[in-house]
Amino acid sequence: MTPQSPLYVKVCGLKTAESVAAAIGAGADAVGFVHAPGSPRHLEAAQIRPLLAAAAEAAGNTRVDTVLVVRSLISDDAARLALDLGMSVLQLHGDYSKQDFERAEAIFSRVWRATSLAARPDLTVGAWGEEMLLLDAPKAGSGERWDLGTIVENQPKGPWLLAGGLTPDNVAEAIATAHPAGVDVSSGVESAPGVKDLAKIREFVRNARG
Repeated sequence: MTPQSPLYVKVCGLKTAESVAAAIGAGADAVGFVHAPGSPRHLEAAQIRPLLAAAAEAAGNTRVDTVLVVRSLISDDAARLALDLGMSVLQLHGDYSKQDFERAEAIFSRVWRATSLAARPDLTVGAWGEEMLLLDAPKAGSGERWDLGTIVENQPKGPWLLAGGLTPDNVAEAIATAHPAGVDVSSGVESAPGVKDLAKIREFVRNARG
């Protein structure tokens, strides 16, 4: 995938129409919704639908990707859910196999692979048929940040997103050091787990672009 702007920005774990509108209004390229029971950002399908409507209204004629993030759902079921909801992208996060991706991709065309360097993944983007690779901290959504030196030494081949411990204060430095195609933030723009801070969302996007 070619990012829509010089740097692709995704704001993930959104749970309210206000946070969706804030992210899109700030210029985010993508908004993410988490379907992962146990996560403070988990949403059921019925909760995601009105947020997709809010995203469409906020985006107007601007293209904004809507991303369904799943962590433990069977890949076939995840792909069917993404298709039913009308998502732009399905992000399979964590312990999925290459065969899981093949099954998802047979149902849904745009699939991203989210993983951690701790899992010693194949760092060739598209190796499992994915459109984009996302490198996260070992524990997704924890706010834990990678040593950027490790990222620099293990650069993926192809377009990839940097996640894990990013905040409005450190995103510009992280981009300058790691040179990703884009960034993904969730806990770094929250006032409490699962509660987005609208001012931090706007500041994050602004600093990432700067």
